[in-house]
Amino acid sequence: MSERKNFWDRNAGRYDRFMRKDGAAYDEMYALIRPVVKAKTVLELATGTGLIAKNIVNAAAHIEATDASAEMILEAKRDNRSAKLHFSVRDMFRLPYADKSFDVVIVSNALHIIPQPEKALAEIRRVLKDDGVLIAPTFTHGNSTLRGRLKLFFMKLVGFPLNSRWSSADYLAFLRQNGWTVRKSAVLKASFPLTYAECVKPAV
Repeated sequence: MSERKNFWDRNAGRYDRFMRKDGAAYDEMYALIRPVVKAKTVLELATGTGLIAKNIVNAAAHIEATDASAEMILEAKRDNRSAKLHFSVRDMFRLPYADKSFDVVIVSNALHIIPQPEKALAEIRRVLKDDGVLIAPTFTHGNSTLRGRLKLFFMKLVGFPLNSRWSSADYLAFLRQNGWTVRKSAVLKASFPLTYAECVKPAV
């Protein structure tokens, strides 16, 4: 865990520049997310520098945006101009929130990086209201072209943590295997295929 956290702490300042090249895909993603979070209480896990939270906060009632990296949260707070958006350092496996606290939980481009993503999904299920929605867009490296595989090779060389190389179909199957109903999905064109998944909480 600490090795992975160190990677994000070290690269917090470069993160936005790295993500900028996927700006078109992210704009598409924001357009998909905004109607879902409209007037809702939202938790974002693995917020990084807060790119998603800052782009959707005007639609939401309130957003708690969290990340395990203190450096990422420092970057995120730097230009936060919304009173509806609160950033904090949190461990997604042990969240300090009460059961059924949020209408929507967003976890973007994180489930493929962490070990035991099913444990993160169990914690998300706990803090999500019964009629709540999980939004979990994830780079699906298993769909990569040769160029994508080369890029992935160099990312690994610099220490990029990657635990699951799902294809889009495998990723959606993983969510379903953990009890989630995928109500909407789309594959957005980015550096690696970005699989947008919108899920309904499993019934207990």
